Amino acid sequence: MMLELVEVAPRDGLQNEARGLPVETKVELIRRLVDAGERRMEAVSFVSPRRVPQMAGAEQVMSAVPRDAGVSYIGLVLNRRGVERAAGARMDEINVVLPVTDAFSQRNQGKDLASMTDETAACVALGQQAGLLTTVTLAVAFGCPFEGEVPLEKVESVLSRVVDMGSDEIAFADTIGVGIPAQVRAMTAMFEKVAPERKLRFHFHNTRNTGYANALAALDAAPGRVVALDAAVGGFGGCPFAPNATGNIGTEDLLYALERGHDSAAAAIDSRRLSDTAWWLSGELDSPVQSLIPKAGGFPSWETN
Repeated sequence: MMLELVEVAPRDGLQNEARGLPVETKVELIRRLVDAGERRMEAVSFVSPRRVPQMAGAEQVMSAVPRDAGVSYIGLVLNRRGVERAAGARMDEINVVLPVTDAFSQRNQGKDLASMTDETAACVALGQQAGLLTTVTLAVAFGCPFEGEVPLEKVESVLSRVVDMGSDEIAFADTIGVGIPAQVRAMTAMFEKVAPERKLRFHFHNTRNTGYANALAALDAAPGRVVALDAAVGGFGGCPFAPNATGNIGTEDLLYALERGHDSAAAAIDSRRLSDTAWWLSGELDSPVQSLIPKAGGFPSWETN
C-alpha cells in the first residue's frame, strides 16, 4: 500500500463549526500543518460566503500561506466561477464536488445531477486550461441523507461520465459516514475496472466509527497503487448541508495506525506537532477535539521516541 495524505482541516475541518475563524488564524493553521510535514492540503473553498460563512476570505488566506515548502494547495469549487477564483488565487489544484444523487445535489449545489454533471465537466476543462490539477469528488457515494442507500451501479454510472471529463484524480466521499469496508473494497474494484489510469482518492468521515477501518481497507484494496486519503487534524469537520454530519477521520489517528506498520509516508509527518495543533485549533474554535491520539498520546510514548 502507498498512501498520499491530503489534509483537509483548513477546509472541511472548519466549514461546519459554529465559530468562524479570521484569515490570520486560518493561515496560522496552514502554517502549523506545513511545519509538521504535510505537503498536500485542501486549504480553502471557493463558495459563496453567504451559504458557508466559515469559508470566507479564501483569496486573502492564499495570499499569505507558505509558498516555499513544496506544498500543493487545493481549492474546493462547485462551479466555473469557483475555478476562476481558484486560478486567480494561485491554487495548485482544484477539487470539484459532484454528488451522485439528485436530492443531495439540489440541497448542496442547487442543481439536479444532470445539470451538475455538465457544470463539473466545464469546471474540469476550465481548470485544465488554467494549468491546475483537477480532482472530481463523488459526494454521498456510500449513502445519501435524503435518498438512503446508493447502489454501486449508480456510482459507476456517474463515474463513467466523470472519466470522460479527463480529470487527473477521482475521489469517493463518504459524506455522512455510513460506509463500511465491504463497500470500499467493492468501490475500489469497480474503479479499477472503469478508471484504472486515474489517481484514486477517498474521503471518509467517522460518524459511525467506521472511518479508520474504511481508510485501511482502501489501502489494502489497491496494492501497488498510490491511494490518496483525506484526513483532518483533530478529526474536525462535517457538511453544513447533511443532517447529523460529524468529523473527518483524524490525521494523527490515521498516521498512528500507519506508523505502527512502519509506513514511510507516515514517518515524514510529525504526529506530535499535529496533536499540539489539534488542541490549539480546539481552543480557537471552542470545539472539542474529536480524534483520540491527542488525548492518549503516542506509543511508545513521545518522550521515549
